[in-house]
Amino acid sequence: LTAKIRENAIVRSGLDPRTMKSTVRDGLTGETLPNPITVGMIYMLKLEHLVDEKIHARSIGPYSLVTQQPLGGKAQFGGQRFGEMEVWALEAYGAAYTLQELLTIKSDDVNGRVKAYESIVKGEAISDPGVPESFKILVNELRSLGLKVSVEDAAMKELPLKDLNELSGPEDGRLARSVSFYGN
Repeated sequence: LTAKIRENAIVRSGLDPRTMKSTVRDGLTGETLPNPITVGMIYMLKLEHLVDEKIHARSIGPYSLVTQQPLGGKAQFGGQRFGEMEVWALEAYGAAYTLQELLTIKSDDVNGRVKAYESIVKGEAISDPGVPESFKILVNELRSLGLKVSVEDAAMKELPLKDLNELSGPEDGRLARSVSFYGN
């Protein structure tokens, strides 16, 4: 009995009870559209994304113990992620100094971060950034694979590299230039 009542209600509303489709008229011309259209319940829901809940800013905050990069996410009071595509955009724009700042002292260059803070407090010019912690982790991972990583200055002279903390800054143009196996 309930099925018959429902089917009669469907037919009265203009729907085909077999396909649940209805013929629809064009609102401008009044002509019926050539194909029937599926019609169902329409729900309106309030969008719960409010600016006050989304906004997040950070000047200083917690850093990852391993990479020394700012934590991610609002819940952990993390920093805003500056991803690969954003880096490409700034590269295309030619903003080298902005990129250098974002990827070193504002990220994982611990010594550079401290030196930049001290320079700002003293009113001096900010010194060149040092080597990011992510590079030091990369070198340590390469060393754990049995690879020897050497660092050379601008004159192609190899610098002694006992401890990665010796890499304090680019004042002599230090760059990792070669990787070779131990024993070679």
